[in-house]
Amino acid sequence: MNIQIFGTKKSFDSKKAERYFKERGIKYQFIDMKEKGISKGELNSVKQAVGGLDALIDENCKDKDLLALLKYISDEYKEEKVLDNPQVIKVPVVRNGKMATIGYCPDVWKDWE
Repeated sequence: MNIQIFGTKKSFDSKKAERYFKERGIKYQFIDMKEKGISKGELNSVKQAVGGLDALIDENCKDKDLLALLKYISDEYKEEKVLDNPQVIKVPVVRNGKMATIGYCPDVWKDWE
């Protein structure tokens, strides 16, 4: 298992995801979205696993202007905007190879063990 948790240090669900893997002795890598963001390759992998870019967008994100813009631009520009502004991605994004989840999903993760 090669677990990556893309989240933020202030996100309650990101902390819960870290605790889930820590309690089970499963090694994971935490990537702070505010500091590092997500690479294009990682985004593509997660997109395929969760059913597209729209599944990753956090409708409750504080940047309402960017959310409005994302609704009306083409998919190729949308991906660029998301890569430039990772704060619009729901966290945590937990990735295990080609599988990924968005949010706190212990029911899915237990099947990974």
